[in-house]
Amino acid sequence: MSTLRPENPDQVRDAVAWAAAEEAPLEIVGLGSKRGLGRPFQASHSLDLSALAGISLYEPEELVMTAGAGTRLAEVEARLADQGQELAFEPVDLGPLLGAPDGAQTVGGVIACNLAGPRRIKVGAARDHFLGVKAVSGRGEAFKSGGRVVKNVTGYDLCKLLAGSHGTLAVMTEITVKVLPAPETSSTVLVFGLDDPTAVQALTQALQSPSEVSGAAHLPAALATAFAVARVAGAGASVTAVRVEGVAPSVAYRAGALKDRLGAFGEIGELDDGDSATLWREIRDVRPFVEDRDRQVWRLSVPPAAGPGVVEEIGQTVDALAYYDWGGGLIWLAVAPGPDAAHEAVRGAVKPSGGHATLIRASDDVRTRVPVFPVQSDALAELTRRVKDSFDPRRILNPGRMYAGM
Repeated sequence: MSTLRPENPDQVRDAVAWAAAEEAPLEIVGLGSKRGLGRPFQASHSLDLSALAGISLYEPEELVMTAGAGTRLAEVEARLADQGQELAFEPVDLGPLLGAPDGAQTVGGVIACNLAGPRRIKVGAARDHFLGVKAVSGRGEAFKSGGRVVKNVTGYDLCKLLAGSHGTLAVMTEITVKVLPAPETSSTVLVFGLDDPTAVQALTQALQSPSEVSGAAHLPAALATAFAVARVAGAGASVTAVRVEGVAPSVAYRAGALKDRLGAFGEIGELDDGDSATLWREIRDVRPFVEDRDRQVWRLSVPPAAGPGVVEEIGQTVDALAYYDWGGGLIWLAVAPGPDAAHEAVRGAVKPSGGHATLIRASDDVRTRVPVFPVQSDALAELTRRVKDSFDPRRILNPGRMYAGM
C-alpha cells in the first residue's frame, strides 16, 4: 500500500478526485490510533491527513475552536486548558485498547468515530458539539457545512451525518467544535458492595436527583482491582461511582446530598478531585481491558434497567467480564477469545431490550467474519446504501469498514 500525504485541502481534493477516477480505494487515516476499529478492508492507498494540523481559530469568549482534521487531540486539549475550557463530551481514547500509543489520536478521528465519554449522560455525544466542517466527498468535490455558532445551520446538517461515519462518506479537512468551561473541581461519591441490579437502581436514583450528576458507573468486584485509584482497587468489593462537577461549594453540597440519598444502599466513600479525575479517565478509556489483549471487547448500548440482565444472560454461556457506564446504559464487555467473539450470544442478549452491540477489539480474521457494527434492518440498510451512493458512489473511502460492500 502506498501513502498519499496531502499538505492542504486542495491536495486532498486532488487525491480523492484521482482515486475516484481510478476507482482506487483509500484508507483515510490521521495518526492511526483507531486503525483496528471496524471491519478490515483492502485499500490500494492510504490517505494520511496528519499534515492537515493546527488550530486556525480559537475564540474562548465565543466558545468555539476550528482546527485541521489531523490536529492532535492533545494539542487541542492543552490549548483549551490554558483558557480553563474543554471538550465537554470527554473524547474516548481507544488507542491503548487497540494497541496504539496513549494520546495518539486526532480531532478528526474523534469526531469521525463519535465516541463520547462518561459525561455523555449530561452534555450529549461528540456530534452534539460538532458545529462545522470542510470536507471532500468521494466524488472529489469539496464542500462545507455548518458554521461557527450552534444556530448557524442552513439546509441539511451534514455535520451530524459525518460524525460516526468512520470516514466512509467524506474526508474531513477542517473541523469546528463547541467548547465549554471546564469545571473548577469534581467529587465522586462511592457505594461499595452492590450487586449489578442494585447498583443500577442506585445510579438511577442519583441521575434522577437534582444533583446534576455528570458520571454514573458501576465496577463489579472482579474489575475494580484493575483501576489505579487505591480506594477503588483496594475496596475488596464492587464499586458504584457517581460524579458531580462545578464550583467547589456547589460540588461539596451536591456530593453531600448524594451521600445522604445513596447511604441506604451500602457503605459510602468519596474521592477528591485528583482521584476522581483518574478514575473517570480510566472508565472512559476502558483501561480494565487494555492489558489482557487476548480478550475480545464489545461495547453494548441498552436501556439501563436491562443492563444487568443482559450481562447475566451472556455470562451463562460465555466467559465474560463487564462494567457499566452511563447509569447502566453503556456496557463494556470482554469475552474470552473465540472464533466468532461470541457474537450470537451477545447480540441475542441485547436484542429483546432494543439495544445494540459493536465489536471494538478482535483480530482481523474475526472482524472479517463477524458483523462489527449493529446489524441493520432491510430498510435501514437501504437508507445507508443510498447515503453512501450520494457521497461516495465509487466506494473508495474506507470501503467496507462499517458494512460489507459499503
